[in-house]
Amino acid sequence: MKFFSVFGLLVLLLSINSFAQKVPDLKTAPVSTTVSSPLELAKATVTAHGGDKLKNMKSLMLRGSVDVTGAFSMVIPATFMLAISGDKYVFELNNPIQPLKQISDGKQTSSSGYELPPVTSLGFPLLSRIGEAGYVVAALPEARKNKKGFRVTTADGFYSDFFIDEKTNQLKGYESAYDVDGRIVTTSVEIDEFQTVDGVIVPKRYSQRFDLGQMTAYANFKTKDILVNSQIDDSFFAIPK
Repeated sequence: MKFFSVFGLLVLLLSINSFAQKVPDLKTAPVSTTVSSPLELAKATVTAHGGDKLKNMKSLMLRGSVDVTGAFSMVIPATFMLAISGDKYVFELNNPIQPLKQISDGKQTSSSGYELPPVTSLGFPLLSRIGEAGYVVAALPEARKNKKGFRVTTADGFYSDFFIDEKTNQLKGYESAYDVDGRIVTTSVEIDEFQTVDGVIVPKRYSQRFDLGQMTAYANFKTKDILVNSQIDDSFFAIPK
């Protein structure tokens, strides 16, 4: 959850219990670039997605559909909603197997069912936080040295490796890995289409792959409604009592 990684659907459908709150120890040396530093490239990517419009974005709301192909090539349709305002968010996933809702008021998180990694700590939302304290920008690891991009790591230990278009500096996709009960799960995203809303260039259609070790699953996302800077009352993010 999650242009955002709504990997929670795979968590539910493939019976993964929980995500650890730290990145696996990937001890790979960063690769240098003669074109620009990772931070300069990250700032160029922010500019390519709206610049100050993106940095000053107050809220973002997405609604759409997702088709998941998992075990036995079974396609499972679902819908999703994601609302973000600063560090607060609400994520809802409606599917035929088990609906899911996760809410964060910026300090505490409440989940119905499985608890997912914070959707504000992965993927596209990280671009608006580049330059802020606690968000570290570094070169891509050696294993991805042939790609143009950079890594962003959050204070809570999550990272995203962003891959950038050579001409436009817009996102082509990103990749992350997580420790799930001692097993590494890798997820990668490829972006197919963007939409400009209130000056912010937002991924609209994208595909996501989950490498679960003994199984690989795929999800195709179609965002139908994108709202930028809409008024969202704080009560929307209130933790249920």
